[in-house]
Amino acid sequence: MGEFDVAGSFRARRGYWQPFVMARSASNEAAAREKVLSELGSCHGVKRALVRIETVTERPA
Repeated sequence: MGEFDVAGSFRARRGYWQPFVMARSASNEAAAREKVLSELGSCHGVKRALVRIETVTERPA
């Protein structure tokens, strides 16, 4: 499993775009994106359509 940094923004409740950077362990880039979308939806109540993932980069081992 690799460590990925996922950066982007999501639509906050007050109408502005809140930037975020998250580090997640995942088997590949797609799995890292899925984990971030799942966590933002669970913790912040944000629908997937309101999340913009801009970059996903793998951390060097």
